[in-house]
Amino acid sequence: MRIVLQRVAHASVKVEGETIGAIQKGFLVLLGVSATDTRETAEKMVNKIAKLRIFEDENGKTNLALADVGGEILVVSQFTLYADCRKGNRPSFTNAGAPALAEELYEYVVELFQEKGIHTEHGEFGADMKVELLNDGPFTILLDSDTM
Repeated sequence: MRIVLQRVAHASVKVEGETIGAIQKGFLVLLGVSATDTRETAEKMVNKIAKLRIFEDENGKTNLALADVGGEILVVSQFTLYADCRKGNRPSFTNAGAPALAEELYEYVVELFQEKGIHTEHGEFGADMKVELLNDGPFTILLDSDTM
């Protein structure tokens, strides 16, 4: 599983011009699923994200987690995180998980965040989405379950 996590002041996702998910302060999670990912992989990633201390405390140090600041999460599926650009100029996506697996794990990630009591919004799996955000910092982290 690969995730691009951005700390945001706000973020939203639209499908066909209609906003289907929007958050204020929190994390935009762009989520890519590989063929080898499992529910355990999803649990590991969600637990890591929920505990990441990348919000500033009263002293200006990145010492606070999402729950400490009442933050929200917007999860957007992003199979292109598994693009392989080593050969030619057209990326290959053979390392991305099959749509059925990817959708199942995407929905499971959303469910896990909600079970943790985090206000969670999401995009529409497989749709052409437009994502808007105001990156706060900017603060962007790449998470890969293969290296965690």
